[in-house]
Amino acid sequence: MTIDLCPNCGSDSYIKSGIVNDRQRYKCKSCGYYFTVNKLGKQIDDYYVNKALQLYLEGLTYREIERILGVSHVSVMNWVKKYNIKRPFNVNYHLTYKILSASELSKYFEDPKKIKGAGVLVTE
Repeated sequence: MTIDLCPNCGSDSYIKSGIVNDRQRYKCKSCGYYFTVNKLGKQIDDYYVNKALQLYLEGLTYREIERILGVSHVSVMNWVKKYNIKRPFNVNYHLTYKILSASELSKYFEDPKKIKGAGVLVTE
């Protein structure tokens, strides 16, 4: 919530001028314009949005995507609604992923046959 310039004239000279709705109010010294600073919400990187939608289209549930990417399942649900994503109906679906613990993952990487040519998504 930092202020760089006046949104009206672009001047960098302003003073505090009270509080409105629990937000600091400012007045530009150049043009006399009153303004407040909007609270910035948490912005999730586009990479995670794209990856979540890809995983959703592959058949993962919202909770599984939450566990893999560390993003709220409600956020994933909202992105699916926002971008109007429709999952294709697949009768003979089989899982293409496996969630491993740290010990299982290290044992998996010990075998060079499993590493070569395998698409492995490792997340925290």
